[in-house]
Amino acid sequence: MTSLPRPTAELSADEARRIALRAQGFLGAPDRRGGVRGVLRHLGAVQLDTISVLARSHELIPYARLGAVGRRTVDEAYWTPAPAGTTPPQPHAFEYWSHAACILPVEEWPHFAFRRRAYRARPHWNHALPEGTYEQVIKQLRTEGPLTATDLGGAKKTSEWWDWSGTKVAVERALMYGEVVCTERRGWKRVYDLAERAIPDALLHDDLDDMECLRRLVRLAGRSLGVGTVADIADYHRLKREQVDAVIAESGLVPVTVGGWSKPAWADPAALETTPRGRHRTTLLSPFDSLVWDRARTERIFDFTHRLEAYVPKPKRVYGYFAMPVLAGGRLVGRVDPAREGATLVAKQVTLDSPKSVPAVAQALLEAATWVDCTNVRVERANTPQLREALTTELSQTLT
Repeated sequence: MTSLPRPTAELSADEARRIALRAQGFLGAPDRRGGVRGVLRHLGAVQLDTISVLARSHELIPYARLGAVGRRTVDEAYWTPAPAGTTPPQPHAFEYWSHAACILPVEEWPHFAFRRRAYRARPHWNHALPEGTYEQVIKQLRTEGPLTATDLGGAKKTSEWWDWSGTKVAVERALMYGEVVCTERRGWKRVYDLAERAIPDALLHDDLDDMECLRRLVRLAGRSLGVGTVADIADYHRLKREQVDAVIAESGLVPVTVGGWSKPAWADPAALETTPRGRHRTTLLSPFDSLVWDRARTERIFDFTHRLEAYVPKPKRVYGYFAMPVLAGGRLVGRVDPAREGATLVAKQVTLDSPKSVPAVAQALLEAATWVDCTNVRVERANTPQLREALTTELSQTLT
């Protein structure tokens, strides 16, 4: 077994927590100059998901860091190409398989060459591909330009979600291979284009070998996390543990120890240069936010156990369908399961760790309500009647 390098720093658990918050954009004044695109490049990946309660997750991520940025502004920032003068127009982002289905900065296209090669070498697929369909899809995209699966001939054979049509199987396989790229979601449908047309020439290559791809992704994940274990870093882009082990010593990250962590950790050296200071963000978080998407890391850093219950049978849910963690003062202080009824934001279930969190949760609810054009907030349930009454009183005082 290879011995671990000597740690370069010893961090307390509190220092590690603050470093993680700053790295994720929740501590200190947000850099508004970069806007939504700046958030994307800072995080390196923004997860997509079909669930929309307040908004879709890819909208909630920049909102949580920047405040009430317009939802249309968010989508335009991701998908609108660079301004006139570039021929063809250059995208700012593309969608690919990272932590899950994620929006990624277009500069990261070369880093995923290792994954594209792995998909091309994959011997087995769950969906059969009818003969000639792949070639037909590529020909149609080349002739007609960017298209959805519906435009290509239909996404499904039946109404079942898993029963893909031949053209859907073909275009998704082409997406995995890197011959096709998704550079836009339109009405939640992927818009496919040929990578040779959509990706800038300087980035359209698979020149990086697997080790260099992994080294770069590990370094970027470490920067976005601030500090993390090998498991944390691997989870960011869903790498294998052995892949991270093979490159982390040459990634530019430095070994550290963190008080209370049972595993060795690695940190972005830039994150260690200055003490994290500044204003803490108070906000509702998407369960798919990269601050909390790794459940084991969230428990270790915040002492907060969180599970998405959207796919749990309703009678077995503890916190609600889409319970959103509440971040305040650099801590996760509770959860809110939201819904919208007309112009009212409904907190269907609120679970707080302490009555001291009531003002912060009220603030987070009011800001979220304003963002989604609601003029009222109603609390249906809380983990105690006293907390519900206190939160309702706090909200009414602020609204009036």
